[in-house]
Amino acid sequence: MVLLVILYGNWEIKIVKGEVSESICREERRIGKKACLSVLIGMNPSAECCERARVTHEECFCPIITPKLAAILNPKRIIRLIQGCGRTVPRNFKCGSKSRDISD
Repeated sequence: MVLLVILYGNWEIKIVKGEVSESICREERRIGKKACLSVLIGMNPSAECCERARVTHEECFCPIITPKLAAILNPKRIIRLIQGCGRTVPRNFKCGSKSRDISD
């Protein structure tokens, strides 16, 4: 979540595309932030955080990922954590406000 996303409460990726309202995204980010905050201090994700990683819409989290935010967190670590939670992250997955490749 890149997981810069976590910083904003969404380090969860769902690769399914679809229409998602802003209110749903706000709620997903709020829940994700609460569930995954410990990941920011180097801890492994909890079961609740992993659940968020599996169900959060990518449309809710990718737009908030700026190059500056991506530089703060380790995108490769975040991807490994997301994958460890059971979410598939496609090779060369693009995510961010400028379509930054989070796998860089």
